[in-house]
Amino acid sequence: MQNIRIRNRADETLIEIDGIIGPAETPFDEEGSSYRRFRDDLERIRSVDAQAVRVEIRSTGGDVNDALLIYEALRSLNARITTCCYGYTASAATLIAQAASEGCRQISASALYLIHNSICAVEGNAAEIESGLELLRKTDERIADLYASRSGRPAAEFAALMSENNGNGRWLSPQQTVEEGLADEIVGNDTSTRSIAGAIARTFNSLLGRRTMLPAADRNIFRLGQPDTAAEPAAPLPLSFGEGQRSAGPTDVLPAEDPSLSEPVLSPNARAYADDLKRLIKK
Repeated sequence: MQNIRIRNRADETLIEIDGIIGPAETPFDEEGSSYRRFRDDLERIRSVDAQAVRVEIRSTGGDVNDALLIYEALRSLNARITTCCYGYTASAATLIAQAASEGCRQISASALYLIHNSICAVEGNAAEIESGLELLRKTDERIADLYASRSGRPAAEFAALMSENNGNGRWLSPQQTVEEGLADEIVGNDTSTRSIAGAIARTFNSLLGRRTMLPAADRNIFRLGQPDTAAEPAAPLPLSFGEGQRSAGPTDVLPAEDPSLSEPVLSPNARAYADDLKRLIKK
């Protein structure tokens, strides 16, 4: 069932929208209580009197008509409106997200965003089913037009995106949502971008005693602390074997060679590794 909470704070009004968009019809509703509750929520939104309104959306969607009613109620406010999407923001919930003021559509860095063709259940004769199909087409056009009006991009682009995967649309990452013009800003991403090479270097430093890595040209994970030189081999690294420690020297390898295609023999590099393993076992 939809859940809309409105909280007045010192600097702004917070509106939280969770769960299903619009009233949920269940056998347990008494005299349409969910509809009255939804209607009351709309009136409370329309009566908000604040300079700033923040709408936090945690919803996988619901009824398109009800989402459009919430969208219109928010757009009617004389306030600066910020919308922020969290978690799985999908379907009708994405329409409410478009109610923000210019440049104020936010999406969490960990969210996913889904737009797709509208869905309905229809039963009846051929004429009734055809009428349902026409309503679906008109609804899809309206949704694509709304996305286009907020993004500045052609409605046809959104119609194509919604029609992907047999009308099931496509899940968009926060970055893709911004690129498609459906959000203005990604929030909550405090982790700085790190290069893969840098992360690997830090990992080896941590695992191998936090030694200083060599410049990239001389980097060899078997010889740390000094460049490779034939005259002065690198110092052996300590390897822990439970009680006490034993030393293992650097592995001597030759330039890479392809193994023979006719004889099942080891390459020089493979033999060097095998010899090192035998020496470690004997110690």
